[in-house]
Amino acid sequence: MAKSSSKNSEEVTAPLAHGATVLPLVTIDDYNNELRDRNGFIGDNANKKTFQQKLDDWRKHVRRFGDDPIGKVPTAKLSKKKIESLLKGDDMEAAALIVGAVEDFAQDFAEVIEKFLEDERWFKTERIVVGGGFRQSRFGELAIARTMVLLKAAGINIEVVPIVHHPDEAGLIGSVHLMPPWMFKGYKAMLAVDIGGTNVRAGVVEFGKEKSPHFADASVWKSAIWRHADDEPSRGATVEKLTAMLQELIDKAEKADLNPAPIIGIGCPGIIKADGSIERGGQNLPGGNWESDSFNLPAALMKAIPEIGDHGTFVMMHNDAVVQGLSQIPFMNDVSRWAVLTIGTGLGNAHFTNREGMKRDSA
Repeated sequence: MAKSSSKNSEEVTAPLAHGATVLPLVTIDDYNNELRDRNGFIGDNANKKTFQQKLDDWRKHVRRFGDDPIGKVPTAKLSKKKIESLLKGDDMEAAALIVGAVEDFAQDFAEVIEKFLEDERWFKTERIVVGGGFRQSRFGELAIARTMVLLKAAGINIEVVPIVHHPDEAGLIGSVHLMPPWMFKGYKAMLAVDIGGTNVRAGVVEFGKEKSPHFADASVWKSAIWRHADDEPSRGATVEKLTAMLQELIDKAEKADLNPAPIIGIGCPGIIKADGSIERGGQNLPGGNWESDSFNLPAALMKAIPEIGDHGTFVMMHNDAVVQGLSQIPFMNDVSRWAVLTIGTGLGNAHFTNREGMKRDSA
């Protein structure tokens, strides 16, 4: 059922809620969509493990009749850098294995996208941006391009393109679009956090020259990463480590005269409730129940870092795929309805419709 106009008015004039569906420049039509088919979540057909399985299957076929040109290293242990070198290398058989996995993955990815497009919230989608760690590789970009070709061959006229920013930075830069630009008046930067099932990233995002309203040249000034999967910390230890990372970044920004806003933007997996708690989807986060009624990450950070500069700290949190997608806003003024799919441990997703404020001169 469509929301009433009075409800829409409330959201437009009061966008400062965690997990808000109406933001300054876009409306979020859908995110964290848990579409299923008879085999389970359809997103499980297009993630990092899916590609690894495709490559492993091709290696098994080859080993039935001779040596594996990739060698004895298990597929799950192959780094992106190694796969990249095989794709570009002189061993054509090894390169052909990678191309075979790319083709199989693209076939599945195209089917996944077709199913998303059948959802009424995804109707008339003009462009899909692909982010996540998989995108940051030549074989990932090839899979994305092949997916678009397959969709067009099936009569589906849609753009499927890699996200513009490095995925690690996109998950931070998108935070600038969680709040109206007036909140940044007088400041040069803000703090941003991207929490995932493997890593925690924190960074200082510089607003750049075009601060209002599109942040077209926003960039990550400095960042820090912690691979928590190696440490298996408790939830409390995770918050303590994140606090220390943020405090160090604040100190560096202040010494560099960046004058960071007293604001922290957070991208986090799952459905984010208006009070900043996680309704569901946080099962891969480190060390404990992040969906507990007694835990609230924004509140915990505001308590740990009560002030930035001379003002009280304000924290805003949203879904991590949403935040990564928001980084693409400056490049989306030529379409109306668009989406993001992030390929990593899982398949993050969000769908957007541009609001009136997105219109601007092409110049």
